[in-house]
Amino acid sequence: MQQQQVDDNTSLIGTRTLKVHMAPDDRPREKAKRSGFAALSIAELFAIIVGSGSPGESVVDLCQRILNDNGGKLYNIARRGYKELMRNYKGIGEVKALELEAALELARRYQIEKVEQRPQITSSDDAYRYLRMRMKDNTNEQLWVVFLNRSKHVLGLKCMSQGGTSATVGDVKMILKAAVEELADTIIIAHNHPSDNPTPSPQDDALTRKVAAGCQAVGIPLVDHIIVCQDRYYSYCDKNRL
Repeated sequence: MQQQQVDDNTSLIGTRTLKVHMAPDDRPREKAKRSGFAALSIAELFAIIVGSGSPGESVVDLCQRILNDNGGKLYNIARRGYKELMRNYKGIGEVKALELEAALELARRYQIEKVEQRPQITSSDDAYRYLRMRMKDNTNEQLWVVFLNRSKHVLGLKCMSQGGTSATVGDVKMILKAAVEELADTIIIAHNHPSDNPTPSPQDDALTRKVAAGCQAVGIPLVDHIIVCQDRYYSYCDKNRL
């Protein structure tokens, strides 16, 4: 009987289920039902999505390790992509990796929905907060245009081009055409720097000059060019460079 008990305990070594690793009341699903999802840590929320860990590592420990490897930041995980998650973490297969990425994308879109449908942009900070959730996690540079009416409320937003990891190209004629079609009174152009360095490049300066000149010609002023990074930005307007 004693030998059987030892064998039973030994058989649990390396198991990956929450039923063995955690007391019932501490399991993420039970905690969520009892106290609500707000009571769960990020790792526990991830654990509900992932479902199981790997031999010797519970799913919560696995998810906490993923967070730790990414500085505890969700946007760093989102930028990895599902293939990198699969390569780097035993226990994260294609289905789990895709589910994690889908959950992060849902979170991003939820944040976008919280922004008013037609916010008013009266400063570079307003513009950055409006654009940040849409642009900050992109691993390639993208050029966006915000179309504003006379009272500086947003009429629309459009991605005009996507480049590589260090540059994107702006077609001035297409930007002006879109501005006219939107009946915009003014526009803001914005692009992201995946390097997280907000300093404008000579190409950024050249694009700003070309767009500003074109906008002046058609009577739809360019009021700012914003370079979007994770937690900071560069404004040509604020620097008096328009």
